[in-house]
Amino acid sequence: MYPGVHAITKPDHPAIIMGQSGEVVTYRQLDDRSNQLARFWRERGLTRGDHVAILSENQPRYFEVMWAALRSGLYVTTINSYLSPEEVGYILDDSGSRSFVTTTAKAEVAAEALQYAPGVKLALLIGEDDDRFESYVDAIAAMPATPFDEQPAGEMMLYSSGTTGRPKGIKRPLSDKSVSEGMTITGLASGVFGMNADSVYLCPAPLYHSAPIGFSLGIQSIGGTVVVMEKYDPVDALRLIEQYQVTDSQWVPTMFVRMLKLDEQERVRYDVSSMNLAVHAAAPCPVEVKRQMMDWWGPILWEYYAGTELNGFCLARPDDWLANPGTVGKALIGEVHILDDNGDELPANEAGTIYFGEGPAYEYHNAPEKTQDSKDLKGRGWTTLGDVGYLNDDGWLFLTDRKSFMIISGGVNIYPQEIEDCLVLHPKVADIAVFGVPDDEMGEAVQAAVQPAAGVQGDEELERELHAFVREHIAHYKCPKVFEFHSELPRLPTGKLYKNKLRAPHWEGRESSI
Repeated sequence: MYPGVHAITKPDHPAIIMGQSGEVVTYRQLDDRSNQLARFWRERGLTRGDHVAILSENQPRYFEVMWAALRSGLYVTTINSYLSPEEVGYILDDSGSRSFVTTTAKAEVAAEALQYAPGVKLALLIGEDDDRFESYVDAIAAMPATPFDEQPAGEMMLYSSGTTGRPKGIKRPLSDKSVSEGMTITGLASGVFGMNADSVYLCPAPLYHSAPIGFSLGIQSIGGTVVVMEKYDPVDALRLIEQYQVTDSQWVPTMFVRMLKLDEQERVRYDVSSMNLAVHAAAPCPVEVKRQMMDWWGPILWEYYAGTELNGFCLARPDDWLANPGTVGKALIGEVHILDDNGDELPANEAGTIYFGEGPAYEYHNAPEKTQDSKDLKGRGWTTLGDVGYLNDDGWLFLTDRKSFMIISGGVNIYPQEIEDCLVLHPKVADIAVFGVPDDEMGEAVQAAVQPAAGVQGDEELERELHAFVREHIAHYKCPKVFEFHSELPRLPTGKLYKNKLRAPHWEGRESSI
């Protein structure tokens, strides 16, 4: 299903509610506007298989841009709204976008980005009049709101975050289906997570990221309501859950940590009992953090492991996780294989690179070498996101780290996640990143970058306190030798940490970064 169906059956039902402003967009409005934009693009010559892109903050018209593309057989790329003009221009150019939608808030970046993307012939601006762009509102106002007789399904072509090198578009072939036949995320939202037309879904993260936009579109496919936070704030999230009787939500672990660090009085003043389901992903959640969230919200936390590539999908329901603390689940899409560096499968409880077999096809746009690098060495067609983990005796998957950030010290593998999971629980730590730095004797040494909690001074006293805390909880050889303090770590609002920005300066002037 898709918004056009709900525009007929329940036209005045809220499709979108903006958390801060309270603005409501009904299904009739969403359907009409997305039809108008689809017709505008068609009139300007865009046809099935062409590319469009959006650079925008969280705002209500985001969704009509997405649905206009998805009901026109177009590829649509959501661009990280924190990127520089050159980075935005690279994505526009690399994706081959013919049309580009942006907002007044992003106009300066967008205008400069267009200098790097000569292929963009149709740049539209949502907001105030600006001679550098065509007016989005005026453009679609001239179009009829009736749908095309044929509405071929489009696809999202999202870009990897690019923690190393340039990001690459993750491209799947267009199907021969109509938009009315639904998307994969619709099946997951309804068939796996039990969301339905009565669901009220809280989206606390930026819409340019795959999970927030995916789940939001899935909810709109089945006729529920999406409550969108313009920007994440832990107190505001709790307020919105109570105000709109939110039933479902999707988070990253960093958001849980920030909520758990609220004063107890602030936490308990809001009623969160309406929630049936809280999904989390994007990064491994520390076991103790998840336990504390379960104690607070009840056994409603569902976890999945997947990438934007969707080459596989693992799920851990609350009971699964309680029986196997720390697991990210078993595969619902694809089959999990744990391989060593030679491409051979490893036995249970031995960590190696995680591969998925039998998953949906995809490729990295304009990067055949990256597509090839993601495949297993023995030509079985299995693909990896580069994560390291193991299967236990019962087949549950556990993550240990990203392979590229594993530390090898004195021949011993050290996984930063374990140390980060420990330190994030310290009350004086707001955020943490652990990585390897050069050590002439051991090869690599463990170092931690710490963002102290508000009002806490990052000094030698705190360093001693954190050192003792780690030694108390995990093996001594994993304890960071050095703690460096930062006012803020380079983490995106999605929870993605740009760890290389912290790690790279320590390796400058060396031939190898390991």
